[in-house]
Amino acid sequence: MRMVFRWFGTGNDTVSLRQIRQIPGVEGIVWALHDLPPGEVWPLDRILEVKREADEYGFHLDVVESVNIHDDIKLGLPSRDTYIEHYQRTIENLAQVGVKTICYNFMPVFDWVRTELHRQLPDGSTAMFYEKAIIDRIDPRELIGTINENPDLTMPGWEPERLARLSELFDAYEGMTKERLRENLRYFLEAIVPVAERHGIRMAIHPDDPPWPIFGLPRIVSTQEDIRHILEMVDSPSNGLTLCTGSLSADPANDVIGMIREFADRIPFVHIRNIRRFDNGDFIETSHRVTDGSVDIPGVVKVLHEAGFRGYARPDHGRQIWDEACRPGYGLFDRALGIMYLWGLWDSLQHRA
Repeated sequence: MRMVFRWFGTGNDTVSLRQIRQIPGVEGIVWALHDLPPGEVWPLDRILEVKREADEYGFHLDVVESVNIHDDIKLGLPSRDTYIEHYQRTIENLAQVGVKTICYNFMPVFDWVRTELHRQLPDGSTAMFYEKAIIDRIDPRELIGTINENPDLTMPGWEPERLARLSELFDAYEGMTKERLRENLRYFLEAIVPVAERHGIRMAIHPDDPPWPIFGLPRIVSTQEDIRHILEMVDSPSNGLTLCTGSLSADPANDVIGMIREFADRIPFVHIRNIRRFDNGDFIETSHRVTDGSVDIPGVVKVLHEAGFRGYARPDHGRQIWDEACRPGYGLFDRALGIMYLWGLWDSLQHRA
């Protein structure tokens, strides 16, 4: 297991590379050019700029999250070929700094959904919360202000410029079915995977978050069957999965450990986080400690170890603790605690072996 830490870049993150460097075992940053809209080619000079910053602290740039996919590709419009070509050129540029894994998603309109960013837990910390009853009745436009409450820190997948076109996007996706969206993903993968193969890069699709349809929009990466279907679309090591324990575990029917066992050789990247599920469909993010949530974190780490996992892992979302002022889910303190919990589990397995 190779530990990495998501970093949003100079001027867009409350956490510094100097601080990340002090977390034991972190060898690389998970990064992106967050100011570029989906569909643009990532310029090599901008990529090299991030590499210079990372090099100063001895970090690699092996994992990118995310090179976002333009909606025209998801919609299957004639213009998609232009945006796919841009994506191919971005892959070629990323290969020049040693990128090995590109995490991406194929969710329509919203990359992820929560109804509250600062729900208080019993210990006084706060975490992101999903309330099903609100999602069932709310106008999605009302969520934009909630998610982008702090204009100084971008929230990935909720870029104000793109969501300013929300009505237009919903109109475009009207009538979109799971089958059509799945075929549009196939078209994308058939064009992208050969380029990734040539450059030794593994594409790793992220599960839907949450793993069920919302606002009438279909989802295609929500179940074990969905994932199996996607990996079989283009049978290549470069067509892989970002295994996210928190996203998938929001649905109690998902067997995350079973997924790891089945797809182990197609998982280059894992997001390991805990959530607590409630019977009414709500869930809240918690500490990584197994007793605090509904995810069998020790079981996840154990099956990764048994599979000989040598890919990349990050602690994913954390709580806001100790009065830290940060992007929700992406502070320093709780993610650092999460890393040490994961290393403790991993080291005990290594020692036992």
